[in-house]
Amino acid sequence: MKNRISQVAAFADVSEVTVRRVLNGSPVVAPATRDRVLRALDVLGFDRPASGRTGRAPLIGIVVPDLQNPVFPAFAEALAGRLNKRGLVPVLCTRTADGVSEANYVEMLLSQNVGGIVFIGSSYADAGEAQGKALRDQNVPVVLINAADEMPGAVQVRADDARAVEQALTHLTALGHERIGLLIGPVGHVPSAYKLSGFASFWQVRDVPPEVWRPLVVPSLFSVAGGAGAVPGLLRAGATAVVCASDALALGVIRGARRTGLDVPKDLSVVGFDDSAFMGAVDPPLTTARQPVAAMAEAAVDALMMQVRGHVMADAPMYFETELIVRGSTAARPR
Repeated sequence: MKNRISQVAAFADVSEVTVRRVLNGSPVVAPATRDRVLRALDVLGFDRPASGRTGRAPLIGIVVPDLQNPVFPAFAEALAGRLNKRGLVPVLCTRTADGVSEANYVEMLLSQNVGGIVFIGSSYADAGEAQGKALRDQNVPVVLINAADEMPGAVQVRADDARAVEQALTHLTALGHERIGLLIGPVGHVPSAYKLSGFASFWQVRDVPPEVWRPLVVPSLFSVAGGAGAVPGLLRAGATAVVCASDALALGVIRGARRTGLDVPKDLSVVGFDDSAFMGAVDPPLTTARQPVAAMAEAAVDALMMQVRGHVMADAPMYFETELIVRGSTAARPR
């Protein structure tokens, strides 16, 4: 026991007396200090005191819409590693071709008395009204990463989509581009709406009227095919560069441009979003906005653990700024 207390004290950077107080449920320990000690117990593999346990199973659901978008597996991997360090068991849940949906997974997770759920790129609205109500009624800890819907009151971690678009536009206008397209997801997709907001703000600050830039905004499905299919409309609108809401869309735009005989980036510059795996190895290497996956996953797990310990989290989303990674898919505006 003494060895365990000294290990926890060293890890949490507190005194052994403080660790004993937490283990004994003393009320004189500050909440932030108590959380540090409890987290140290989790990481080191020691049991929490009875007062610090929730009675839930140590299972954490990671719910993603699909595994086709490479950024979803990246988030799942980052979350799984951090959950394992806290002694929790991640359970990956994704739609399948035979009809298993988010609603089915949430129902199964609830039946296992799940300890919490992280939704990536979707929300518990996608899981169905009944399942969403059950999550709220049972006070299941939930965190949303880049939620597809407006979810007031939910704990959310988001990339700063508007700022990412502004960074891409700054880069492209510096290269001389004036007619820049924006290829986003379907109407109602909240991250796409934020990207559109950033696009509009960029041009408004420069006194460019809406009738100039609005025809360059094209909604699409998030797929390579969706990106390729949007190219003719973007070219008719006079685009010499395109900012895309995902790397898959960007790769589709490159494919569609080549089908029309255009060269990327000589004839058309393309910017993606996510910096998914291997985007530096495609032809041409893709200029893209890199999401800080590791930092966002860390924040999501921290927020989940705070809820597990009974803390009420603020409902204001936590925004993380992206980094524009400039590669070979962007160049000066063609003459």
